[in-house]
Amino acid sequence: MAGNNRPGAGPAVAERGIVSSHDRRRASVRGSLGVLQGGLLVTLVLAGLGPILWLAKAAVTPTQDTLRQPLGLFPNGIDWANLSTAWGRAEIDHYFVNTLILAVGAWFFQLLVATTGGYVLSVLRPRYGNLIFGLVLATLFVPAVVLLVPLYLTILDVPLLHISLLNTFWAVWLPMGASAFNVLLVKRFFDGLPREVFEAARVDGAGPFRLLWSVVLPMSKPILGVVSVFAVIAAWKDYLWPLLVLPDPDNQPLSVRLPAIAPYLELDVFLAALAISTVLPIALFLAFQRLFLSGAGLGGAVKG
Repeated sequence: MAGNNRPGAGPAVAERGIVSSHDRRRASVRGSLGVLQGGLLVTLVLAGLGPILWLAKAAVTPTQDTLRQPLGLFPNGIDWANLSTAWGRAEIDHYFVNTLILAVGAWFFQLLVATTGGYVLSVLRPRYGNLIFGLVLATLFVPAVVLLVPLYLTILDVPLLHISLLNTFWAVWLPMGASAFNVLLVKRFFDGLPREVFEAARVDGAGPFRLLWSVVLPMSKPILGVVSVFAVIAAWKDYLWPLLVLPDPDNQPLSVRLPAIAPYLELDVFLAALAISTVLPIALFLAFQRLFLSGAGLGGAVKG
């Protein structure tokens, strides 16, 4: 049968959506679909960018103007001093640096655990790899709130070392590094890489470490970028765990300090501080937007 190259296969069935191709040729239908799609696009833009744009406007708007017309499109006056006041008097600069240190450390440990774990399970494939992979998957079914108490007790008295990591950045870095989701994501991506390249590298004398560093990682830039963005944003917005293990205000990140100092700041200064705290996550998304919008980073992760 024409259009069917596989023996024994049934006739090809043309795909059809809600509106047929015949109806799409009608001018009235095309116009209605255009209006519907345009309205949907505008709604999504307003829902996605609206809060961010409002925060950007409110950050440089005087308090009285914000209270008088909270949904006004344009402020009656612009006060750029809000940003400098929030950066200096509210010590946002200090808490911003703390947040940056926490995010960079969490990114490093999450990337280290995810790449090495995924590499062992996908490329090296030890004898008990399936059992280990099953145990890693099982941790995804444990609610994070259930782990708070035992994890906090572990931070207070680290087994074998018998030291306390309380009030240190290590108390945030190490628990965040153990992300089963990232290990699963990286493993699935590594499963989609060509095995012939690995075999050729082994024939040329590459050991496990050389294979990881010189072959696997250069081929895995998309998934490494996706995991990096996930890690930094998760560390940037985390509130409960840093609140528990960093009781000293000098070590706390923006996510913990901003709610604490909100009652002592003017509204415009507080909104300016919130706007400053969103700069890095937005910049990260803009830098890696191709990985999310094109699906290149996750395409290999779900392949198989």
